[in-house]
Amino acid sequence: MDDVIKFDAATYKDLLKHYIKTKSEKSLYEVEKVSKSFIKNNILPEEIVNLHIQALSELYPDLSEDFQHSMNFLLETMISYGLAHQEFQKLREEQLALKSEISVAASMQETLLGTTKPSIEGIDLGVISVPAHQMNGDYHHFVKGKDGSLGIAIADVIGKGIPAALCMSMIKYSMDSYPEETMSPRAILKNLNRVVERNVDPSMFITMFYTHYLPSESKLLYASAGHEPGFYYNAAEETFEEIVTKGLVLGVSRDSDYQQYELKIKENDMVILLTDGVTECRDGDRFIESEEVLDVIKHYAHLPAQEMVDQVYKHFERLQDFQLRDDFTLLVLRKKASE
Repeated sequence: MDDVIKFDAATYKDLLKHYIKTKSEKSLYEVEKVSKSFIKNNILPEEIVNLHIQALSELYPDLSEDFQHSMNFLLETMISYGLAHQEFQKLREEQLALKSEISVAASMQETLLGTTKPSIEGIDLGVISVPAHQMNGDYHHFVKGKDGSLGIAIADVIGKGIPAALCMSMIKYSMDSYPEETMSPRAILKNLNRVVERNVDPSMFITMFYTHYLPSESKLLYASAGHEPGFYYNAAEETFEEIVTKGLVLGVSRDSDYQQYELKIKENDMVILLTDGVTECRDGDRFIESEEVLDVIKHYAHLPAQEMVDQVYKHFERLQDFQLRDDFTLLVLRKKASE
């Protein structure tokens, strides 16, 4: 390293002398090569300034004392700058390493929590879930029964990042372990509540809405654990109404019980399930109202369910200047009209 500095110091002095005398562009081009050598060998800024001071002293030994003091001042400044720059580089490397780890975790989350949108006769189903950052704190899951019924879970972790992803993985595999005959929403939430209460940090809670659709009866059974209320669209009357439920978020109390409700679904009726990332979208500094969300959904209601949720998402993405502030999950279940 010292040999490199000595070699570059001599070159630097010659280039400096030539440039001062000629103002030659060639000298500037040559000194760029020297700079690259400094970078390659990790020469600190204060070492370069010191090299400049030494070169000036040898070329112009009669420089004024004030000028020499100013160069010493610059040297001290560069020492402080160099220390700060080294710390910055260290933090940047750590940040890049963390970003890489989060990217791997996000990929694993997508694999672990992946769910396939099923095909159910007589039902048009659409879903979109987009994380605000790399890790998704929202979760949705489909369970298709042998009798043609459909179980749907939509959840939101109060807490984000890798812990949330791990928590969701536990929830998914817990649900996968339940036998099909226990698919009642009330029973599933009660069982999941025990799992969360025993295994999840007390500072982390999960809201969930679980519904079980029975095509043979055109009936929807559902229960909620403190989740964002969904909406029911009555096609005959062209009206929306909030799906009102009661139930504590998962993990608060071991003995929590969950009330089960039911809803008859007629032709072209829709059930809209979502997370608070939809209802808490912002237009500038203003939170939008639920009625605005429903107006947008109604505007695209003539489309197939998947196209509908895609267009609703694009609408609110544009509204927020393509910067989501929270994870966005929207699910629509519509009963098809008889052919």
